[in-house]
Amino acid sequence: MNPFERVRLGRTGVRVTRLGLGLAPLGGLFAPVGAGTARDTVEHAWKLGIRYFDVAPLYGNGLAERRAGPVLSRKPRGEFALSTKVGRLLRPGGADVQDIWAEPSGETPVFDFSGAGALTSYDESLDRLGLDRAEILHLHDPDRHFDQAVKEALPALVELRDRGRIDAVSAGMNQAPMLADLVRTGELDAVLLAGRFTLLDQSGADELLPLCADRDVSVIAAGVFNSGLLADPRPGARFDYAPAEPHLVDRALALRAVCRRHGVPLRAAAIQFPLTHPAVTCVLVGARTPAEVEDAAMMAAVDIPGALWADLRSEGLIR
Repeated sequence: MNPFERVRLGRTGVRVTRLGLGLAPLGGLFAPVGAGTARDTVEHAWKLGIRYFDVAPLYGNGLAERRAGPVLSRKPRGEFALSTKVGRLLRPGGADVQDIWAEPSGETPVFDFSGAGALTSYDESLDRLGLDRAEILHLHDPDRHFDQAVKEALPALVELRDRGRIDAVSAGMNQAPMLADLVRTGELDAVLLAGRFTLLDQSGADELLPLCADRDVSVIAAGVFNSGLLADPRPGARFDYAPAEPHLVDRALALRAVCRRHGVPLRAAAIQFPLTHPAVTCVLVGARTPAEVEDAAMMAAVDIPGALWADLRSEGLIR
């Protein structure tokens, strides 16, 4: 694929590149990154041609937004699309403490899916980024707060769209059924589906992807490496943020073996597989260094023969 091709997001006027940069690693996901390396990574993504960037208050508890902002705020604002998320406010002593962030920010998240909380979260994100707007705003992980998110936060996002302060309303989750329920509200322009339409997990295709295709709701596919197992399959690699179980490692190794028969790196197949479904508009790949961004762009551009997908299906490795 052409990773830098611009495509329209759902029914909106927002255009994103087929390959977007997920900024969670720049918040110190699992290991420190540092402000300088983080900014160099965003700068290199821009140099290569990536024009869609996704961030959230949760990522590094504010660090990812603060690190990406100084780079993006110097770029021509009409030339890229940005998404951030609502549902958590960053406060000293917040209760949503996660041990996956390696660098302290002095704040931790507090869940808040009220309408006022969503608006406050958006404004505070813009302050951290040093920007005046984001094109896309996601409800972030409303799993345990679904009713409040639908009744309060979602109308607040719709109001922001109606007022022209954002262009697209979306939701980002690690599960598909609740995203399908959100799509049925009729208010979403896109969904960000993490880890549920990958070479190892195609559960998003059960219901969500056909529903999105039918309603012209764009799917942004994230977590395409399932936290790393599909990037480097080996014992000890992570799957969905935890050490992968042996049967998943074996499956990833089997996927890699088929890819090697076709001369295709597993990373390339992992990045490009989500785009085999017509509902998927773009793929987000996280990177923590300029070299990782370079590799993602190279993998996204690898020519993958249709016979590879056919062999993976015939061997029962994908549907």
